[in-house]
Amino acid sequence: MRILIIALSGIGDALLFTPAATLIRKHFPNIKMDALVMFGGARELYEQTSLFDNVIYHDFLRSSLIKSLGVVSKLRGKYDASINVYPSNRLEYNVIQFLIGAKRRAAAKYLRQDLPQLGFLNNVRMLENDLLHNVDENIRLSEKLLGFSADDEPDIFLPLPEQAIELAGKYLKETGVGENDLVIGFHAGSAIFKNQIKRRWEPNKFAELARLLIAKHSAWILLFGGPDESGLKREIGTLSGSGRVLIPPTGSIIQSAALMKRCNVMVTNDSGMMHLASATKTPTVAIIGPTNTNYIHPWHTEYEIASLYLDCAPCFIYSPRPLTCIRSDMKFKCIKELTVEAVYANVIHLLSRIPAAKNRINA
Repeated sequence: MRILIIALSGIGDALLFTPAATLIRKHFPNIKMDALVMFGGARELYEQTSLFDNVIYHDFLRSSLIKSLGVVSKLRGKYDASINVYPSNRLEYNVIQFLIGAKRRAAAKYLRQDLPQLGFLNNVRMLENDLLHNVDENIRLSEKLLGFSADDEPDIFLPLPEQAIELAGKYLKETGVGENDLVIGFHAGSAIFKNQIKRRWEPNKFAELARLLIAKHSAWILLFGGPDESGLKREIGTLSGSGRVLIPPTGSIIQSAALMKRCNVMVTNDSGMMHLASATKTPTVAIIGPTNTNYIHPWHTEYEIASLYLDCAPCFIYSPRPLTCIRSDMKFKCIKELTVEAVYANVIHLLSRIPAAKNRINA
């Protein structure tokens, strides 16, 4: 049997399918399983897992329609089954899966905007459940397609090569970070599609949090993010005014993961980097405004949710509609009024309840 995992929606969603892929490998060790991705980071992560026989990469966003159709046509008829990973509530993803032409095409039946996005093109459906994590939804979808029953909920799977860990250690040593120093990772970015940039906590607040952690606990701050977030990281570094705020190289997401693994805590917006922190078992403070925390809370790692828990939240749902705010008093109040003091309290509380080896506050 040949199966294609279609993971076009980003690195975070790609990572959150790896527990399901682990179960598929466990129950069907001889299955031929490929993956189709359109982000370079997702390709790097999937190739590192070795869960897939082939990782097929194509940038649908920047390619012409003719070139993209050519890629799809080469895949047509090669697979017995395919899965649009959850969430993939877009017309384009459903059309791509339909054109690839597997006899059994699995995807969630979304509670919102399913019909306009041609969800009916898929013939193995699972009703979306707002109470479940994305990992659980992907496991349920895989169970329904392949007819097995999951006996556990695996971790996000991302083995790190020893070379990456050694390079991370070398970088930290060369920049003056000691083995017993408190290291806090920040990710101030997020996806920008569908107005998701509005989910970001402000850069000046990240900078103020950095100053607070440095002043009170002699912390080192590592700023994570892709090349497209270089300006954002520089802004935070400048605003913090401290040489203890570092911007590591961004050439490899695997190298970022190795550095993240050294962090005592990761403070991050709702983003793929938040799920990368889960993959490395890094304790995480997740800054959540409009998103349903049931969907995306850090998976199988210690975490705190930094949120105002407003009555109007969650309002960000899995549909093609851009993120909007219905409030009349303050747009995106859920993010804008989340204070530095509140997030700092989350960091300190998280450090207080994780194993002593991780708790290195210089109080």
